[in-house]
Amino acid sequence: MKSSNPDLAVWEKEYARLREQLGQVGWISEGYVQDRGPGAGGPCYQWTRKVRGKTVSVALSREQYEWLREAIAHWRQVQTTLRQMQRLSRQVLFASVRHPPRRKKLGKRTLGLI
Repeated sequence: MKSSNPDLAVWEKEYARLREQLGQVGWISEGYVQDRGPGAGGPCYQWTRKVRGKTVSVALSREQYEWLREAIAHWRQVQTTLRQMQRLSRQVLFASVRHPPRRKKLGKRTLGLI
């Protein structure tokens, strides 16, 4: 996939950085956690997520709430990093791999670059 494109080295370096960033992520989980404040009988912590299109909620202890809150933050970080990797991959693809002739240039939105 070597090309004469001078940006390719910069893109490869950025992609390697993103890959390394993924490797440093801790535990992950989908969903949302809430500290619903004191309720009947004490504090109320809740984890909510979608399962087959239905919302499922689970009561949590404070320790579970703290653990899941961090895992969900990691999950969001992973999703952001993956979106950046996808955008960068498409940028490299359309800049360095031969494509069919076109009547007009494809826009950034069409290529998924923005």
